[in-house]
Amino acid sequence: MAKLSVELNRYFFQEERSSDVKLIDILELAGERVFGFLFVILALPSALPVPAPGYSIPFGILMFLLAIQLIAGAKIPWLPERMMKGSMKLKTVQAFIKKGNPWLQRIESLTRPRMTYICASVPGRIIIGVAIALMSISMMIPIPGTNTLPAIGIFVTAFGLQEDDGFISLGGLVICCLAAVLSTSIIMVAIWGGTSLVDIIKEALGR
Repeated sequence: MAKLSVELNRYFFQEERSSDVKLIDILELAGERVFGFLFVILALPSALPVPAPGYSIPFGILMFLLAIQLIAGAKIPWLPERMMKGSMKLKTVQAFIKKGNPWLQRIESLTRPRMTYICASVPGRIIIGVAIALMSISMMIPIPGTNTLPAIGIFVTAFGLQEDDGFISLGGLVICCLAAVLSTSIIMVAIWGGTSLVDIIKEALGR
């Protein structure tokens, strides 16, 4: 099976594509590793150390829906048709892939099938699903500091899920725990600091 970085480079740069990329179009890349693949792709824009405004909330919603299905034991993900047909500009996707591929390649050099029961067993997939669901909720909160680390946690956890590397997934779960502590702290500070969460959300939506 070809590495994800190789497949993404082939699909988005070497083959001819339309100017808009739909989620349903790239599912053909996933094969049997569809859940891990989708989490990796959807978390990537917010996990990168570059600005990605506007993506954390819609992608967070998508990942939350997928995480619930992973917890429920689904083998094939289901998403509303409107979401499946949602699109992004090809140039935007290519820009994210260019930034993300070096990170993908670094992780790929470390991954191999090990501790596979974490990724393949029902309890393991439930724990991964719960962690990703919680991190997805954090990504939906429009407060600075509650997006990037949760996205990194999802990205690493999902990469392990995709590669059947339970060790990498465990590392991702540790990042998710750290992200949960950080996000909770940021939210509490915002509330105790005299600014209500509702006001913060209104201000963010207004921008």
